[in-house]
Amino acid sequence: MNHLIAPSILAADFANLQRDIEMINNSEADWIHVDIMDGMFVPNISFGFPVVSAVKKHATKPLDVHLMIVDPDRYLKAFKDAGADSITVHQETCPHLHRTIQAIKQLGCKAAVAINPATPVSTLDDILADLDMVLIMSVNPGFGGQHFIENTYKKIKELRTLSAEKNPGLLIEIDGGVDANNITKLIEVGANVFVAGTSVFSSANQVAAISKLKHP
Repeated sequence: MNHLIAPSILAADFANLQRDIEMINNSEADWIHVDIMDGMFVPNISFGFPVVSAVKKHATKPLDVHLMIVDPDRYLKAFKDAGADSITVHQETCPHLHRTIQAIKQLGCKAAVAINPATPVSTLDDILADLDMVLIMSVNPGFGGQHFIENTYKKIKELRTLSAEKNPGLLIEIDGGVDANNITKLIEVGANVFVAGTSVFSSANQVAAISKLKHP
């Protein structure tokens, strides 16, 4: 499949969020990535339901909602109602991961699991067949603008091998430090969805920056 680009609005201009959403709508981006942070699982705090609802009102691309929060089960329906098309929970926050994934699917959303840089891919072995996507964090979650962690390439290869039998159509999403310099190698080792924040929104021509990621 062709790879997908999901600009992260965590790096957008919050005072001009509608403008930036419309820029994504008019670009070659495929999804809009929305990072939800609670100040507990990660040190930062980002968006709540009203912001997600406001983004959905203007978005013409699917909302890829990434829950970096403790006890995400409490809020799955609220994020679906706010406009999430796919919901990603962290393996590290879900003691009953299978149940959480089934709950996301019952809401009609794509179901994904994220793993932090220090979490082995092997921890997902028993849930892989049930997932639409795995998000591999290529930075430590919580802040934008961090440097890409090189061990990510190895984890992508491991995950692609692991999923080959159980879920060959699995989407592998990379979040953190993705830019025009590393996206080709990330595609080569098996990733096919890319979150891009700083590399898009710090660019003088954001639409062109998205196009460069879409056609590396």
